[in-house]
Amino acid sequence: MDPLLAARLQMAMSMGFHIIFACIGMTMPVLMAYSEWKWLKTGEQVYLDLTKAWSKGVAIFFAVGAVSGTVLSFELGLLWPEFMEHAGAIIGMPFSWEGTAFFIEAIALGLFLYGWKRMNKWAHWVSGVVVGISGVMSGILVVAANGWMNSPTGFDYVNGEYINIDPVAAMLNAAWFSEALHMTLAAFVSTSFAVAGVHAILLLKDRTNVFHQKATQLALIFGSVAALLIPISGDIAAKDVAKRQPAKLAAMEALYHTEQPASLIIGGIPNDETETVDYAIHIPYALSFLAHGDFNAEVTGLDKIPKDERPPVLVTHFAFQIMIGCGSILAFVGLLYLFFSWRKQEMLTRTWWLRLLAFCTPLGFLAVEAGWTVTEVGRQPWIIYGYMKTEDAVSTMPGLEYSFYLITGIYIMLTIVVAWLMQRQIKTVHLMYSTANKTGKIGNKNAIKAALGQENN
Repeated sequence: MDPLLAARLQMAMSMGFHIIFACIGMTMPVLMAYSEWKWLKTGEQVYLDLTKAWSKGVAIFFAVGAVSGTVLSFELGLLWPEFMEHAGAIIGMPFSWEGTAFFIEAIALGLFLYGWKRMNKWAHWVSGVVVGISGVMSGILVVAANGWMNSPTGFDYVNGEYINIDPVAAMLNAAWFSEALHMTLAAFVSTSFAVAGVHAILLLKDRTNVFHQKATQLALIFGSVAALLIPISGDIAAKDVAKRQPAKLAAMEALYHTEQPASLIIGGIPNDETETVDYAIHIPYALSFLAHGDFNAEVTGLDKIPKDERPPVLVTHFAFQIMIGCGSILAFVGLLYLFFSWRKQEMLTRTWWLRLLAFCTPLGFLAVEAGWTVTEVGRQPWIIYGYMKTEDAVSTMPGLEYSFYLITGIYIMLTIVVAWLMQRQIKTVHLMYSTANKTGKIGNKNAIKAALGQENN
């Protein structure tokens, strides 16, 4: 296998798995802290049970995320030594701060997990809030490093050397805000709808299960609001990309020829040979407005980009369409949820609604994977945009394909273990609450504590 292909496949595999764990790690602690706050305000036992159940999931994904994140950090040096030789000193700051946020999160999570009945209730809740804030900050700081790869700054490039390094300017690069905002909202959308979908599936088996009812409601509050906000962050990101990376925008929209005004393309199959898009729906003037805020603005096409600097159009365009399609569905479902919660609450227990939530379970993560494909593949052939090509950064170490096979096996094993642990946890709580509902002892403290394995807490 070609070393460049092997290295890119391994990085894509690692990032593809880790991004799911990262999204969950950013969102679940916030849901957990919100659930505990609801318990402190209302005194309803179900919120305490929900908090403890979710805290176990947070612990599982925290451990797995730490493993997958560590693998990625090693891969940067092993697979892309030329990149790290020059970029390490420039983007080391956000990685260092991310490590700090990780350790704070670990300490706070330890207090949260083992502080039941050993801490003041509100102090315990604060520890959960710290876990949530640290998790979100970790994600934002890592995205800052990725933003630098798309918008390199904070150095002078002289005779092939990166000098006069300003790590603060590098961390606060032009792409940082739009990427961080979009990624944070995407994490909340994907995880919240996945959580709601899992509980909705179990509600289809037992409509009276108050545990799943409350879990679905809490998750959809965050998921719906984030899903309605993410088009705004997407618009900010698109305008930023149009200004800084016109080749990426052209690949996203399969815009082979510069247009003024430019039409927005929905769907379609790009053809690099004929430089056309078959079976696409064209919306006149729309791309000009979305890219530049002007219906008559010129949008740069791939014809103005040297052929050896053009991103892969087919992959980038399809990934972008998948991201937009999944995001649009989730935004619509989120809008429905907010309306039903306001005026038609009886609709929230209907079979069709629960099935719709079940259908949405994987869509957010699919959109996240597609979005990162757009970000990374759309930047090609550059690893540092405009300065270093990916092919110039790859390791010359032989046998990279074996490393790819090994890492793939490890991630598949981790996924199976995590799925088994989460399935076991959810099933236990579901059965206990179903039993409690049938006996009329909903939220029975001893029964639920036994189900959660917290008899000693």
